[in-house]
Amino acid sequence: MTSSTSAADASGIHALSDEPTSPSNPHGWHTETLAVRQAVPRSQYGEHSEALYLTSSFVQPDAETAAHNFAHPGDGYTYTRTGNPTVTSFEQRLAALEGAEAAIATSSGMAAVLLLALGLLKAGDHVICSQSMFGSTIKLMGAEMGRFGVETTFVPQTDVEAWRAAVRPHTRLLFAETPTNPLTDLCDIRALADVAHAAGALLAVDNCFATPVLQQPLSLGADVVVHSGTKSLDGQGRVMAGALCASHALIDTHFAPLIRSAGMVLSPFNAWVVLKGLETLSLRVRAECASALELARWLEQQPQVEHVFYPGLPSHAQHALAMQQQNGLGGSVLSFTVKSSSPEEGRRNAFHVIDQTQLCSITANLGDTKTTITHPASTSHGRLTEEQRQSAGVVQGLIRVAVGLEHVDDLKADLARGLSTLALA
Repeated sequence: MTSSTSAADASGIHALSDEPTSPSNPHGWHTETLAVRQAVPRSQYGEHSEALYLTSSFVQPDAETAAHNFAHPGDGYTYTRTGNPTVTSFEQRLAALEGAEAAIATSSGMAAVLLLALGLLKAGDHVICSQSMFGSTIKLMGAEMGRFGVETTFVPQTDVEAWRAAVRPHTRLLFAETPTNPLTDLCDIRALADVAHAAGALLAVDNCFATPVLQQPLSLGADVVVHSGTKSLDGQGRVMAGALCASHALIDTHFAPLIRSAGMVLSPFNAWVVLKGLETLSLRVRAECASALELARWLEQQPQVEHVFYPGLPSHAQHALAMQQQNGLGGSVLSFTVKSSSPEEGRRNAFHVIDQTQLCSITANLGDTKTTITHPASTSHGRLTEEQRQSAGVVQGLIRVAVGLEHVDDLKADLARGLSTLALA
């Protein structure tokens, strides 16, 4: 009944496909079916849409049962900080989509990163991270965890040998994000899993950009998948949410006891919103990928654009890996640099293009049905030092676009308004 409840008992509906079964997908359903059907059993009222259990605590039938359930949280719900049926439905559904044995939900994506770090690391441990990760992740792992004696080494995302060379006797975790925010660099998940396991460490992969629609890191050797449900899993920019997907052993031993004490749990309402968002995840992601590819191709042809970063383009340095690792799709996020002669001019030109948009939403969120546009150097990576930004490739002329569900011709026209007038800015 807690966060690590298995998905195996979630439904009595017969299997709808001949796909191979797993602990989180006992019926062998396809991804699209899991996203709609996986949940806790219906209540006695037979609701068709999953119920929203807005309650802080649960009444016990007698004192003996209460004592048992408090001692064994997996056997019954007692308090929403330790488990809630709506939250469990979200966890089961996401675990099934990721091919994981279990999942545990958190209050935000960064809360999931914090749970990962606190659950697996202690003073004296060493972590290897991509230097191209989300700015807040770099700050958390590099600065905040350092205050507690955890040392972090940042390496180039795409260089497997750099990851291998960074391994130390006390390395406990490799942490990658693929594709990265905002330059869409990939890592070879299988290769990094081999490096981690050879060192006796674990590999965690942030799967926020790709989502389980494009890739399932656990099937490629990763040990933990990190999610910000705030992004594509919700899909409409409504709530904050996060999650870790992993084995029962990791969830039950390292993460569930900690979250019960620390309390960075997902609220039932937010869990219900993201649970419903998952139902359209595959449709949204595939449509957004198609539009992002067309928009990226168009941007490559614009004379004011210096470079486009999008894994679906043959010009992307890791295009072949993306096509193999991400089910042949490039994702919904792209970025591009506008031409300039200096960082100062790059910033001015980027601001001009962004400010001329009338359709795109100027916000740092992504994975929304509404296309968003942002200047990473002053938003998502604004708290980093200039040296850290340069290491991550986040230059002042860089613009990130997270493509939504608008007609792609309207998006082209919106960006063209600023690009075509750069010389006049």
